[in-house]
Amino acid sequence: MARAVDTGTDQLLCEVEDHVATVSFNRPDVRNALGDIVTPALREILLVLEADSDVRVIILTGVGKAFCAGGDIKGMGGGAPDTRSVDEKIRELQHRQQTLTLRLFELPKPTIAALPGAVAGAGMSIALACDIRIGSEKAFYAPGFGAVGLSGDYGGSWQLTQLVGPAKAKEIYFTGRRVQADEALSLGLLNELVEGDVMTRTRELARQIANGPPQAISYMKQNINRAAQADFKTCLDWEADRLVRVAQTVDHKEAVRAFVEKRAPVFKGT
Repeated sequence: MARAVDTGTDQLLCEVEDHVATVSFNRPDVRNALGDIVTPALREILLVLEADSDVRVIILTGVGKAFCAGGDIKGMGGGAPDTRSVDEKIRELQHRQQTLTLRLFELPKPTIAALPGAVAGAGMSIALACDIRIGSEKAFYAPGFGAVGLSGDYGGSWQLTQLVGPAKAKEIYFTGRRVQADEALSLGLLNELVEGDVMTRTRELARQIANGPPQAISYMKQNINRAAQADFKTCLDWEADRLVRVAQTVDHKEAVRAFVEKRAPVFKGT
């Protein structure tokens, strides 16, 4: 049975079932745009779920027809004049990015973005920071930054370059064009393209991963993340460290027994 997790706002929903947490942007009237309430709540719920030993996989999705439309453009340029210096603004944005997409990227638990529709601006950056992306046939990516005279934030340019290479990343960012679901699949921006309800397949995949050995999968994520940034020798040394450590766990011993006994292992995360 699913249990609700309090996010502090109805703009962000969270529930946990079968070791899988589902976090949903809940602003369908504005295509789940980010804002001063929902974005801080997302930062905090990631910390809560990281510390929750019952949670092994996290799904991030959006209520309605969109995943996330990025920043709320109607709110840009409004309010009282911002008198902070440029350096102060830079430091604040750096902190906001590190506590959202960097935290999501480095989270020691697998993350899956379920994309029912539009994935735009900073919402695109958030989706690309997840480990796996499952999209419906109506899903599409749109950087959108150039349309409002901005260059991009929350790491989308880095993530996109890792996935599609610099030339294609530049083309997509420079033009701001939509990358429809079929092209996104061919480029590797989607792991799977699903007809119908994207959440059904996403939950199935999440449960499959959640039934695996949590510590070993966490180390797999660390190894693969490091592979995009470090040389081969560094990655070899890191793999050796992680493997020897995880070989001491109860889950490893359970997996070996289950293999010998020809049964499915039951992992407890210890």
